[in-house]
Amino acid sequence: MAEVFGLPRPEMGEDWYRFAVASVEPGPLRATGGVRLMVDGTLDLLAEAGTVVVPGWRSVDALVPEALIATPRDAHAQGARILSLCSGAFVLAAAGLLEERDATTHWRYADRLVAQYPGLRFVPDVLYVDGGSVLTAAGSAAGLDLCLYLVRRDWGPEVANRIARRLVVPAHRQGGQAQYVERPVPRERAGGSRLGPLLDRVRGALDQDWTVERLASEAALSPRGLHRHFHNATGLSPGAWLVAERVARARELLEGTLIPIEKLATSCGFGSAATLRYHFRNVLGSSLAEYRARFSTTLA
Repeated sequence: MAEVFGLPRPEMGEDWYRFAVASVEPGPLRATGGVRLMVDGTLDLLAEAGTVVVPGWRSVDALVPEALIATPRDAHAQGARILSLCSGAFVLAAAGLLEERDATTHWRYADRLVAQYPGLRFVPDVLYVDGGSVLTAAGSAAGLDLCLYLVRRDWGPEVANRIARRLVVPAHRQGGQAQYVERPVPRERAGGSRLGPLLDRVRGALDQDWTVERLASEAALSPRGLHRHFHNATGLSPGAWLVAERVARARELLEGTLIPIEKLATSCGFGSAATLRYHFRNVLGSSLAEYRARFSTTLA
């Protein structure tokens, strides 16, 4: 949370997020691992907040103080967005903010959350849930994904991707999560791999037919050696890497242009809109229309 919202970013100008830590108890606070946390003020700060982030709650068995129930609820009523990270969902649920809403939390706490708050609609096996003004994340790392997603909503994909690169965040995490992410961080630097120049050539010509045989030939490798080097460099097979790169290019075009879908599919190397739609939904869990409507920088 602090990594995304709390660090100074002078390149973003004066409109970047103003960040403060509020607490129901006076500081300093003792956190997990012996960390001591200084706070900027009491929960009165929430009255000035446009976005409230509730981190993991101290225990799923701990009662949520009345002040911590009322204040986020009041802030939401005044128009603030409310996010929970990991077990912070128990605080939102206690405040009634998850009633009849889709929500998630860490898989370890899922059964307890559903049992204690049967009025919410629990969504399993996702990193986070965007409920509009109330958003929930599944765990600590998923909380970082959610914070970056919010930056993407507020500032657009270019800014969110820039911050993700600065944080060295793995940009694509498999598992069927309905999230919007950047390219995978390679396991080894592509520039230090014999595949580096080839990967750059492919990225510059995704519309061409890149068969395994052609890739192996241009890398001066056997097909078996190509698979080994690809896996070492990217963690993926050549085919899976190529699909990921083509989907990433499709995302860029959806975000920054109004190019027709059929032409977009051809320029990314998918050949047809049907093939593009299949791979796009399989990778990102979203349709092309949904993605363009949410993230396009060219739509009015």
